[in-house]
Amino acid sequence: MSHLIGFQLINERGTIISRPVQKNTQPRLSVVGAGIGDPEHITLKAVRALQSADAVLYDALVNEELLNYAPPGAAKVYVGKRRGEKAFTQEEINERIVAYAHCCGHVVRLKGGDPFVFGRGLEEMQYAQSQGIPAEYIPGVSSSIAGAGAAGIAVTARGASRGFWVLTATTDTGDLNPEIFSAAATDATIVILMGVAKITDIALAFMAAGKTDLPVAIIQNATLPTQREMFGTVADISEKVQESGIGSPAVIVIGEVVRHRIQGDNIDFPSFENLESLEFKTR
Repeated sequence: MSHLIGFQLINERGTIISRPVQKNTQPRLSVVGAGIGDPEHITLKAVRALQSADAVLYDALVNEELLNYAPPGAAKVYVGKRRGEKAFTQEEINERIVAYAHCCGHVVRLKGGDPFVFGRGLEEMQYAQSQGIPAEYIPGVSSSIAGAGAAGIAVTARGASRGFWVLTATTDTGDLNPEIFSAAATDATIVILMGVAKITDIALAFMAAGKTDLPVAIIQNATLPTQREMFGTVADISEKVQESGIGSPAVIVIGEVVRHRIQGDNIDFPSFENLESLEFKTR
């Protein structure tokens, strides 16, 4: 069943466009990674895609400054999904991509981070292609690496980690991702996205693997002026999160690499000599 009953084109000012503008361009889709936080993390190729967009469908974690790269007449439509709140279902987003492509031309589907890292970018490309619309993928800087890096943490470090896992905290049903238990049994760095609400369950999974003293970092709003950081161990991180109120969007980093965090001229990094003394900090 179509979800496009009453579908109308809306420009960037919220004005309804009653009749689609006829263009010579063929319908096409660009699934574009906006990068994380700081709008300067977007790639040149992504900027060029936005500059040629006839419609931009953007997500909740996209920095809205990036919409300024799109032409003034392009439709700019929020289709974000956050915990407990969805502007549209995924099926509705898919149909809107196709509808805007047919009536406008070039659709840019703008996603925070990288579209292929828990972003459903592949699904949207496949749906568009099934409707005869060519689609391209433009990578973005992923929070799974850059979120940790924003706090001075490298996800791999000689002598500390030979690899890293990137996991979502939950399954489609909202339960804890069972792969977290498998990851906890390794010596790899574990990066968990969309997981602050599950921090207690995550900590218990690592405790079950005997990793009580393993260091943990949580980075909220990475690379933005509002970036906040929380440090602790598997044993105490849940309590610290509850006390501090740190929340989403955030990246959780678990592993020995947290102890090897770099110090910089512009950032006051805490010492890792005594993990019990680590406190929540705000940039």
